[in-house]
Amino acid sequence: MYILKIKGTAKIPDYIQLRGDDFTLKAYFRLDRPDKSLERIGMGDKLEKIMEFAATLPFGKIEKIEL
Repeated sequence: MYILKIKGTAKIPDYIQLRGDDFTLKAYFRLDRPDKSLERIGMGDKLEKIMEFAATLPFGKIEKIEL
């Protein structure tokens, strides 16, 4: 799975994209509200690991994450 951190603007918040190995979009959620989106795709138990990884990830860079 791949993760991408997107920088928002003054009116648009920062977002996270989770993409599968074939780069299809699995989840797209606000950085400050990941709960519902991850629960919806069955990854609610991985919330802490994803958010820790996202905290160190620079904006605009795609990284592979093992979940």
